[in-house]
Amino acid sequence: MEANARFPSLDVIRGVAVMGILLANIVAFGLPEAAYFSPLAWGGSGPAERTAWFLNFVLVEGRFRGLFSFLFGASMLLVIERADAAGENGAALHLRRMVWLFVFGCLHLYLFWWGDILAHYALVGVLALFFCRQNTRTLVLLSLASLVVALLLNAATATALFAAAARATPGDTALWNGFASAFGVPPRAELLEQIAAMRDGFGAAAAWRWNHALDPFTFLPIGGAETLGAMLLGMAALRSGFVTGEWSRHAYARVALVCVPLSLIGYAAIGWHTMATGFDQRYVYLGSLVLSEPFRTLGYLGYAALVILLLRPDGALSARIGAVGRMAFSNYLGTTLLMDLVFAGWGLGLFGAIGRAWLYAIVPAVWLVMLVWSPAWLARYRYGPLEWLWRSLVRGRPAALRR
Repeated sequence: MEANARFPSLDVIRGVAVMGILLANIVAFGLPEAAYFSPLAWGGSGPAERTAWFLNFVLVEGRFRGLFSFLFGASMLLVIERADAAGENGAALHLRRMVWLFVFGCLHLYLFWWGDILAHYALVGVLALFFCRQNTRTLVLLSLASLVVALLLNAATATALFAAAARATPGDTALWNGFASAFGVPPRAELLEQIAAMRDGFGAAAAWRWNHALDPFTFLPIGGAETLGAMLLGMAALRSGFVTGEWSRHAYARVALVCVPLSLIGYAAIGWHTMATGFDQRYVYLGSLVLSEPFRTLGYLGYAALVILLLRPDGALSARIGAVGRMAFSNYLGTTLLMDLVFAGWGLGLFGAIGRAWLYAIVPAVWLVMLVWSPAWLARYRYGPLEWLWRSLVRGRPAALRR
């Protein structure tokens, strides 16, 4: 591949991912943590809220997070291979990038939002480095093995949760209550504690995250296998030319026509069953993290193929979405700042005050900001502001910014 050449398809898919992930995260920005998986926790549980939950579950849940991880794997391999081709040590460059990404992620996690994924990506990205020399076939097989491991680990956890439902022992009761905080309905006092902290000043919110947010090292054995599987599949997708638009339109159409419907049907069945059980936390966990695993992978592969099919290289909208993708780091963290302006106590202080269904009305406005400011910035500068900062820190000197 040509050194430093840009791939419009990769930029556009990344832009779609960073925009789409807000649909998944908006509830986590505006409502207590447990509401992400269950509408019974907070934010209303009437027909509108249940419909909003179901549509998000069927169309969004897991797919854009998976797509983000998938593209991270493709991008890390691209950076390593280009560095090697330029005579640098690609592995050393990648490790420096992961060190600084971990720093950014921890600052994001504890100072601004409990749902940060960057620190986790930094840790898994170090593990993924060990596989970057493998060929496409081996990467696909390793990805599938990693995803099977993730499914089995989550299935074992689900089995323990079902066994603890009777709460016959103190250990079972502790396990059940612990899962209620993330997948069920926590005690009201716990919910009110988080709401009060988020509506308070910057320090109170940061203190709550420090005491309650799951740290990256604790989360690594929980979500690491799934994230690694998606990253390895992304590396295979770069090697095969899938994400760089090198496949035929017929091949992309075949992937989209098979993967997207299967994913939607699978999620719809799981979502319907979760609602039918009254959002019992056992079935919320089972559906969200176990049964959905294969449909999640099919979904983000199908979505990526669909984006490439719809891509118009000379189209104005494609160019704007591609600019969003080129500044994905800035847009991801910038979204948190915008959401804090709405929900945090140092902003409008609306955390927990807007119902689940109405939260989605905020998303198009944020998309519009991304689509306007990203191309305007890149018309003057080589990198997004945080991309420039990350690059400068990794290189140990300020990168050239202006065009």
